[in-house]
Amino acid sequence: MISYREVRRDDTPLIADLCLLLQDSVARGASVGFLHPLRLHTAAEYWHGTLRTLGRMQRMWVAQHGTRTVGTVQLVLCERENARHRGEVQKLLVLAGYRRRGIASRLLDQVDACADAEARTLLVLDTAAGSPAERLYQARGWARAGAIPDFAREPAGGLTPTVLYYRRREGAA
Repeated sequence: MISYREVRRDDTPLIADLCLLLQDSVARGASVGFLHPLRLHTAAEYWHGTLRTLGRMQRMWVAQHGTRTVGTVQLVLCERENARHRGEVQKLLVLAGYRRRGIASRLLDQVDACADAEARTLLVLDTAAGSPAERLYQARGWARAGAIPDFAREPAGGLTPTVLYYRRREGAA
């Protein structure tokens, strides 16, 4: 059974699993800010830094199978005075062996619940054009805003466009 929970700053025991999750995602072509091969040290630095920034304005959830972390997602709540109605979804990752089981959708449910609680009526994200993630976002009602060519280097080294998505949340508190 998969369980879901919010991550706290002191959840450093999760870092080993989070590193494996990030390495797995990059090795399988996910455009999440890192190139293949992703060194363990680089992944660990990223996750330590991420945990340090967690708080009211940056949130993170994990999906766990027993004690093993098999998925994660982040939500950064915009702090600017004219943008406190929006948030940005980042690093939605699921281990390859656990994909296509609804875990990514359940992680996005965690994001939605937080967006509701924080009265965020607009969520945004970006993903590599043509990625499997695009199908997930479209199936969940995200709208494609457009694409930026040659936006990021793929884990294998070539350039890829990124696609911007948004979702209005009219029912948010």
